[in-house]
Amino acid sequence: MRTRTIRAWSWTHKWSSLVSTLFLLMLCVTGLPLVFTHEIEEVLLEQAWTPAAPDGPLLSLDEVLAAALARHPGEVPAFMSFDVDRPVVNVTSVNPNGPAGRYSFEPIDQTSGAVAPPVAGHPVMEFLLQLHTDMFLGLPGMLFLGLMGLMLITAVVSGVVLYAPFMRRLPFGTVRATKSARTRWLDYHNLLGVITAAWVLVVGATGVINTLATPILAYWKNTALKELTAAHEAPASVGERASLDVAVERAKQALPGKTLQFIAFPGTDYSTDHHYAVFFHGDTPLTTHLTTPALIDARTGELTAVAPTPWYVKALSLSQPLHFGDYGGLGLKILWALLDLATIVILGSGLYLWLGKGRRKAS
Repeated sequence: MRTRTIRAWSWTHKWSSLVSTLFLLMLCVTGLPLVFTHEIEEVLLEQAWTPAAPDGPLLSLDEVLAAALARHPGEVPAFMSFDVDRPVVNVTSVNPNGPAGRYSFEPIDQTSGAVAPPVAGHPVMEFLLQLHTDMFLGLPGMLFLGLMGLMLITAVVSGVVLYAPFMRRLPFGTVRATKSARTRWLDYHNLLGVITAAWVLVVGATGVINTLATPILAYWKNTALKELTAAHEAPASVGERASLDVAVERAKQALPGKTLQFIAFPGTDYSTDHHYAVFFHGDTPLTTHLTTPALIDARTGELTAVAPTPWYVKALSLSQPLHFGDYGGLGLKILWALLDLATIVILGSGLYLWLGKGRRKAS
């Protein structure tokens, strides 16, 4: 490799690293406990609630919906979701004449119709997740962290390119333990960087994709879903809607073998003015993160279409668990944590080497 080329790669590696290091350190430090979110919250949160009739029959979805709306007269349903570990259906409703964005939320015990305690994350874990996701700045914060993720990818690629010419006189993985502290840390930095390069690229790329979640979902709602329902009759009013249980049963027939995850009612962001959007997911560690909606005509209860999930939504759905190692059990999470710690060492040693170089020049 020519000297000029090496200098260009070196400049790229230095500045892409320096610009992003502090933010990447924050992401690594906050990401470490987030890898074990489920395990930590099982210890910190009390789960003392039991359903009213654990062995009794479950209420129908129409009965659950009626029980939730009875607590909020004048509101209309917006969303319905289902707890994984409890017979609880979460009903979100909205006042059509009220302020935009203000919702009511009722977790309903499906064995009795009574209100169940909501499942909420631990405040510390929710704080860390918000800081890790957008630094409490919303979409601008997410996009900024996405830019830092691109800087990380640039730093890793340029570091791998530079490793061979800078270590051409030494065997792979050499750490010159008898040399100065700065030389030893340079060797540790280079070795750890090469070992973790593939993992850092995966986590960096999935992190960048995650920061684009809002525009990706908005594009999907405004294109793919609308194209499926471009020409329809006038929306059905709440009183004219078909049974929710009938709609869900038709959706299950269209998507056999999948698990019901989420229902969006007509007029909401994840549906159209004319349909129930009934979302399903698979039952394997991978496919549980891939959702497919069936659109059911709200007036007749008949299937309108199964909306195939576009590739960019699939990429987003898969990047979220892959980013935190949340698809392969505790063993994979431990591996993710060890690689995260190694990345913290890489970032810290890179900062140390740059600061040490500045002090040497000053002296």
